[in-house]
Formats: sequence, C-alpha cells, structure tokens
Amino acid sequence: MRKLKKIVAILAAAALSVTLFAGCSNGGSNGGDTQAVKMINIPLTDEQYAFGVDKDQPELLEQVNQFIADIKSDGTLEEILNKYFEGGTPEAVVSAELDTSKDQLVVATNAAFEPFEYTLSTGNEYYGVDMELAKLLADRLDKELVIQNMNFDAVCLSVGQHQCDIAMAGLTVSPTREEYVQFSESYYNASQVVVARGDDTTFDSCTTAEEVEEVLKGFGSDVTIGCQTGTTGQFYVDGDEGLGFEGLTAQSRGYQNASLAMQDLINGNINYVIVDIAPAEKITEAINAVA
Repeated sequence: MRKLKKIVAILAAAALSVTLFAGCSNGGSNGGDTQAVKMINIPLTDEQYAFGVDKDQPELLEQVNQFIADIKSDGTLEEILNKYFEGGTPEAVVSAELDTSKDQLVVATNAAFEPFEYTLSTGNEYYGVDMELAKLLADRLDKELVIQNMNFDAVCLSVGQHQCDIAMAGLTVSPTREEYVQFSESYYNASQVVVARGDDTTFDSCTTAEEVEEVLKGFGSDVTIGCQTGTTGQFYVDGDEGLGFEGLTAQSRGYQNASLAMQDLINGNINYVIVDIAPAEKITEAINAVA
C-alpha cells in the first residue's frame, strides 16, 4: 500500500479529471466498469535492463558482474523482485551525503520509476528494486552509498562525465547509452506497452504485438503519444536505428516521468502513453483505485 500511496499522491491533481472519464469508460478488453486508464497488456519490445558503469572503472564493472551472477544464483534477486511484484514489504534505502574524502559508491538514478526506483517523500530515503540492489552492492564493496537523483536523460551522462560511479535506473541496454557507460550483464527483462484512456476501444481487438504495431503505425501526426523523456518508449515513437525502431508518424511528447504523462492522458491532452510494463501496471492500478 505504501507504493500505491506514493503514486496516488503524484496524481492527486488528476483525481477530478479521473472521475470525468470513469463515467463513460467501458473497461475495454482489460475489464472493469470504472477504469480511467487501461494498459494494453501486449508487450511491444524485448529489452534487457543492466547497470551502466563508469568506463574508467573496469574493476568496478567486474565486481558488478560478479554481484549480478551471485544474486541470480543464490535467489537474492528473485527475492527482491518478488518483494515489489508480489506484494512484499519494500525496504527504505538511505543515501549518505556526497563526500569526496570518503570511500563512497555514487549511484545515478531517476527516482520516478516505480517499482525500480522511487521516493515516498523529499528526504534521503529511496525504495525500489534498483535501490535495494544498490545498497547490497555498496555493502559488498564496503563503500558508503550515495544516491544522486536526477532527470532520466542525465543519468548516463553523469556517469560518462565521472560525476557518478554507476547508473542504476531501469536502464535498457542501447548503443546510444553505450557511448557514455559500459553496461553490466543484464539482470531483468523488460518491455514497452501502450496505455489508453478507459473508454478507448482502439486496441480492444488486438491479440498480438504485430496487431498493436499495425494500429500504431496507422496513426497520423495528429495523434500524440506521451513518454518519459529519454526512455525506450520515446525511442520507440521517434525511431532509433540502434534499437531497431522504425518510428511512428504519431508525435511523441516527453515528460519528466511516466506519472505526469498519465495525468495528461487522463486530462485529454495526449492520446496514448508508451511506457515500460512494470511502471505502467503500478500507475494504472493507482489511478483506477481512485476512479
């Protein structure tokens, strides 16, 4: 419930708009009579999440890869994932203050991507899969953990400029990001999905990714799709040769986080949102809980 409260708080300003859509929502293929938004539960992509390490720290990369191998083999990773995906109790991770005189692990993140990284307040406590992994990694390296929260599109850049040691932010491996960081081994498989308003039936008959993509490619430039700036969702809409995305004729609109994009979707300012499936599930659940 704590993570639900967090997203509901972010979207509190949208609550009045939610009720406007709830009355005319038919629930679509996802069921329910009062949905304000619905996730089209058909993955469009197949992505690998990994950590982005400072290229000038090859020893750290080796340590991170060994860490990932160990937490996969001993069940630690599965335990943490289950905590956030199966209704467990998240644990707060506290960030120390940056102090160059100390032996610290400085982690770049964007704490607006539940369930991988998020906050419940403006303090120095963080939650999420990546944040708990960051704490375990820092403990293993016998370093003090410092979490630097920033805009998503600055995360890899900050590591590339040696301001942070490692990026842990639900990062999809991509050639563009490899210009700034050296990626670790993958630790999680992800995908992008479409989110629509609850009364939108456009995708209701779709049963495959190919059918969803056919609909998306049929949209003209008068359709606007919201995405978190600098994420795979935006690359999917705009096109990215390195990731193999042709792009759409529809226009993308970038947001600081997916919650803000969803709010604009509810308010009728954009037509759809494309976002990673895990935060899509959490945000739609929170919105519909108050619909």
